Amino acid sequence: MPKQLTWGILSTARITRRLIPPLAEAKRSTLKAVAGRNSDSARKFAEKWRIPRAYTGYEALLADPDIDAVYIPLPNSLHRDWVIKAARAGKHILCEKPLALTVTEVDEMTQAAQANGVVLLEAFMYRMHPQLVALRQHVAAGLIGAVQMVKAGFSFTLTDDSNIRLQKSLGGGSLWDVGCYPVSFAQAIAGADPVEVFGRQRLNQNGVETGFAGQMRYAGGIIAQIDSGFDMPFRAEAEIIGATGVLRLPNPWIPDVENRGSGIIHLAADDTETVIPTPSKDPYLCEIEALEAAALDGRPAPYTLPETRGNIATINALYRSANSGRVVLLNQ
Repeated sequence: MPKQLTWGILSTARITRRLIPPLAEAKRSTLKAVAGRNSDSARKFAEKWRIPRAYTGYEALLADPDIDAVYIPLPNSLHRDWVIKAARAGKHILCEKPLALTVTEVDEMTQAAQANGVVLLEAFMYRMHPQLVALRQHVAAGLIGAVQMVKAGFSFTLTDDSNIRLQKSLGGGSLWDVGCYPVSFAQAIAGADPVEVFGRQRLNQNGVETGFAGQMRYAGGIIAQIDSGFDMPFRAEAEIIGATGVLRLPNPWIPDVENRGSGIIHLAADDTETVIPTPSKDPYLCEIEALEAAALDGRPAPYTLPETRGNIATINALYRSANSGRVVLLNQ
């Protein structure tokens, strides 16, 4: 088993700027290659970020025997095909969220990873950050009593109709792009998939969802309310309401990035407010180290494929509810 992972990136997309610096910081990872759809974009990207190898076409990078792991930040609709191709090429995979657009796709990708003995990890970086780890520990310890409700939202203003987030054929929609964070957060706190969901949505002139509000009910009695949008100001909110207190995350989704800190606010039953510090760490480094530990040490991933599957199932159920105007039950 190798002691280090040599990485390649399948795309020159803008989001890769988040991963490249922590890849340089990671002690057991080295970025060696990038692939673009054309030689010019790949070459310029490699020069900008000082990446040794630039490939034209993603297949060429997957054929490189020196590459152990790949990062896939392609449009949502392309995740399934390239994850499976990467798995068949024997590469460990960190794939941007959402991992897939259907449960069937998740199952196919999971099977491909297992059949080829590689690690597949969805890049939900906040799920692997010390802030969420500490939050779940405080909830489990009963700091706020029995959890009654979870509230979470993520939105920003997007006006460019050509953006891939607004392309229905590419898996566009605010719930897929940013709403998957609040849904995942509710799943993390409930520790299960919901029993039933209800959703409402706003569609733009092209029939793409640009605003979503949803409610999920869990078997243990927890109710979650989530929202997302491309037609609202930037918001990043998450709180857990218990029988005896409240826990809030000022920076729930991208802690410790771009001058955003991390930490938990505890509001007790007597109205006293306490800030609970959590370790500061780049969340993108957290997901890199999680893949390192799984691929090099055989350790279980902190965010599992069954959890990914439940998140995708819940998002699809929310969309079905919004399209039908009815409560949708999930199979337990």
